[in-house]
Amino acid sequence: MAKPLEGIRIADFSHVIAGPLATQFLNLLGAEVVKVEPPAGDPMRFYTRDPARRGMAEPFVGANAGKKSIVLDLKSDEGLSAARALVASADVVVENFRPGVAERLGLGAETLTGAHPSLIYCSVSGFGQDGPLRDFPAIDQVIQSVSGLMLLSGHEGEAAERVGFPIVDTYSALLSAFAILSAVLQRERDPARRGQVIDVSMLDATMVMMSSVVVPMMMSGQTPVRAGNRGFSGAPTADTFPTAEGEITIGAVQQVQVERLFRVLGCMSLLDDARFATPENRMTHDIELRALLVARFGERTATEWEADLAAAGVPAGKVRPLGEAMEMEQLRDRDLFLDLDDGSRVLNAGFRFRRDGPGVSAPAPSLGADTEEVLAALRTGSGQTKRRLW
Repeated sequence: MAKPLEGIRIADFSHVIAGPLATQFLNLLGAEVVKVEPPAGDPMRFYTRDPARRGMAEPFVGANAGKKSIVLDLKSDEGLSAARALVASADVVVENFRPGVAERLGLGAETLTGAHPSLIYCSVSGFGQDGPLRDFPAIDQVIQSVSGLMLLSGHEGEAAERVGFPIVDTYSALLSAFAILSAVLQRERDPARRGQVIDVSMLDATMVMMSSVVVPMMMSGQTPVRAGNRGFSGAPTADTFPTAEGEITIGAVQQVQVERLFRVLGCMSLLDDARFATPENRMTHDIELRALLVARFGERTATEWEADLAAAGVPAGKVRPLGEAMEMEQLRDRDLFLDLDDGSRVLNAGFRFRRDGPGVSAPAPSLGADTEEVLAALRTGSGQTKRRLW
């Protein structure tokens, strides 16, 4: 059997994170991704603290393993001609230029879909292809700032602080991949095989990502409260607590879970106290309850509490540094890590299929590694066959 997207070719004109990560998800599912880079290369090739890895930086490898790389100077007639030939052979085009740049190059959505009606054209940008902010430059942390995301975490009165990884880029990539897959399915079911134009705004995507707080605010004006590590439920038994060694996060939000929590902690008598007997009263007296729980959690380590609470059916997890989390036995044999042919290790798609699942084995390409092969195939016409998926 074949992977789901085998036979689909993607002309990838994107760079840095959101666009390349979107095409990487599709690449893991079997699509052929031809990455078009300028002579200087994707800037992400140089996002590293290790001078020896400049040109093949770790984040670049993770978002581009298994792709092909060709170098084209899109400011030259020769480069543009090759780009158009590549597009003619592709099912999907992905670009994340500033709005208007692709059009000025002659590679805009209207031009290319006019010439190739079955083409799926996806643009990823900070604010989308229209609106008063469309021309504003943006990166992940800028969108975190303007979207309100940076004022959701922490506590009231504290300075804004970004999420500690490019969460906007990552979610925008996932949403882009989802949109492209939907458009591919739509086209394959259309007798006329009409393509699609997709406009992904990182700001829009972030609002969707924050739907659990955006929708309540739209519907009833509920302003999100910055509650630190307190869970979304607001329950004082859904929080992070210090222990004798390390910290632990508890997610006891249902009454039965709270009863189990108190039982494991050896403080069932708290349920006889009117202040702590019901969810409403516990929230009213959360400061007193937290003080009691902190004292009890301080008697043992996070590892010990985690095991006992999980066994009792209470959601609980030790706060782990990333390195320790990556070594968890739970992650072994989950097809989560890919060992590439060059000895490097990257992440897979994050889900499993029973058969013919996602993955690649080829490493990320060196700059322009496939230029001659891809362009030669385009010149002879052997790289211009578009196939139906079914």
